[in-house]
Amino acid sequence: MKIIDKYLLKTFLITFTTVFVILFFIFILQTVWLFISELAGKDLEFLLVVKFLLFSMPRIVPLVLPLSVLLSSIMTFGSLAENYEFAAMKSSGISFQRSMRSITVFIFLLSILSFFFANNVIPYAEYKFINFRRNIAQVKPAMAIAEGQFSEVGYYTIKVDKKLGEKGNLLSGVTIHRKLPNGEGNTTVIKAKRGELISSEASNTLKLVLTDGHYYEDIIPKKYEERNKIPFAKGSFKRDVINIDLSKLNQSSMDEIDISNTNTMLNLSELRYTIDSLNVNYKKDLKSYTENIYMRTGVANTYYRPENNPAMVKIPSSDLLKGMSPIQKSDILKVAFSNIENTVFSIDTSIFDMQAKLKSINKHWIAYYDKFMIAFSCLLMFFIGAPLGSIIRKGGLGLPIVFAVSIFIIFHFINTFGKRVAQEDGMTPFMGVWMSSIVLTPLAILLTYRAINDIGGMISFDAILMPIQKLFKVKTNVNKATPIPDGTAEEATKPQIDHSFDTKAHLLAFNKNSTITSIVYFITLASAFFLALQTNVMTMILFGLAILMLSYFIFKEQKIVSKISTANCLTIEPGLGIALLTGFPFYPLLWFYTKSQLRKLTTT
Repeated sequence: MKIIDKYLLKTFLITFTTVFVILFFIFILQTVWLFISELAGKDLEFLLVVKFLLFSMPRIVPLVLPLSVLLSSIMTFGSLAENYEFAAMKSSGISFQRSMRSITVFIFLLSILSFFFANNVIPYAEYKFINFRRNIAQVKPAMAIAEGQFSEVGYYTIKVDKKLGEKGNLLSGVTIHRKLPNGEGNTTVIKAKRGELISSEASNTLKLVLTDGHYYEDIIPKKYEERNKIPFAKGSFKRDVINIDLSKLNQSSMDEIDISNTNTMLNLSELRYTIDSLNVNYKKDLKSYTENIYMRTGVANTYYRPENNPAMVKIPSSDLLKGMSPIQKSDILKVAFSNIENTVFSIDTSIFDMQAKLKSINKHWIAYYDKFMIAFSCLLMFFIGAPLGSIIRKGGLGLPIVFAVSIFIIFHFINTFGKRVAQEDGMTPFMGVWMSSIVLTPLAILLTYRAINDIGGMISFDAILMPIQKLFKVKTNVNKATPIPDGTAEEATKPQIDHSFDTKAHLLAFNKNSTITSIVYFITLASAFFLALQTNVMTMILFGLAILMLSYFIFKEQKIVSKISTANCLTIEPGLGIALLTGFPFYPLLWFYTKSQLRKLTTT
């Protein structure tokens, strides 16, 4: 490895390691904040808390790794360009793509490593994390009862409104459903204003002391006709004690693992096996539901012929209710109406069940493709960040953070939106997972092309738009150079500032139009959020109209900017074409850049 490769790789690795550690620490704090209620004040050992955090760490890597690659790339290459190190390399015959070689090899190896990490380490950590939380509840029974939801402890299902006390053993608003030992269901409901959990490490019995409560118990008569009366017994108590046997719960140690099966806990081979099984079950259930509806509605009878089945009687096409009394007709219609209602209810239930099964299949496909997308996202973020850093020529923690966070938020938003729509079967899981990469890959190619060819500044599509403008004969305010007989040839070719142009009026028009554009931009964001929550025709129409309105106001804004830049001999990118293409969701970056360029006019 040459000295230049070692230097660039060392510079990038130092920046990447620092950024990765900082971001990882920030996301770990977020995890602690999310699960602080399960850890704080529960008398847990320090080792258990450490294991809890260790098992939750791998799930953070898919978020931290692409952002770290993007930010460190912008910072490294931006600093090299800002300090004219790239200029020195180019003067020595070292091209931009040659300078990227060693770091590209590292990023490629990092992508392969991230794929194996996502395929092996993350599923195992997720598997251990979920079961570890379950085992914590077994070792610390007070933690098995969560606020505001039903929790199973032995033969009891317990719900509490609030947990008080240092260890959460004081309960308020207790509701208990007691299950029968034979598993026939819940027949007893106990409600109490207050409760207290009392346990000791030496005992396998958890004592639940209840005060000021009532109990309701269903009585099941032996005679079937008496069950319609639904008899029950009601009682009240000042103090009641329930003993819950925890011997089975405490038999499991913190290192024991229960068998679980979710899409986040499986590797590629397990996901393929699970998906095949789910597809077979889905087709089998769909066929079973279809045949059931056919048999219930009599549709299947149309596939039979009386000659093939002599027992069948051909129904005449005349009025079936002819000759019947009104009472008989009413009874027949009631029965028919009831059958239709039951059939519709059965169809709705079947549709709900099949949608749930299809949603589960889509989740597993999303988890399958996501392992490949994590690896590709590292390459994508590098080929966005490295050329972008060399173009903006800014290092450090200022402008690079703004660009990195903005791009990553867009990437994460599109990724989350695509997965949500794919999960609800609005698009294929492949498109849902890879939508963010498909959207940003052209940007990576364009930035890399401009950096390799040393095209500085922002991106412009004027070379593409000029032939279109000439075709439609769009008049542009171009100031031709005024010949200066006594000057040099260089001065004669310079464009002159149009002093008759009212710059202040156009700046006011720009500010007014940008305010309206910002409002429309936030409306577009809101419509995109509603589209992610619920995909239907109305939200799609709303989002489409918002995009059209945003494009229209961005077009007006860029036309004003074009007139101002032409009259004042300025070069304000990115141009009309790229502004329209990236107006959503890059409009804030476009506005900040344009505003900073126009501010130069007010200071001169």
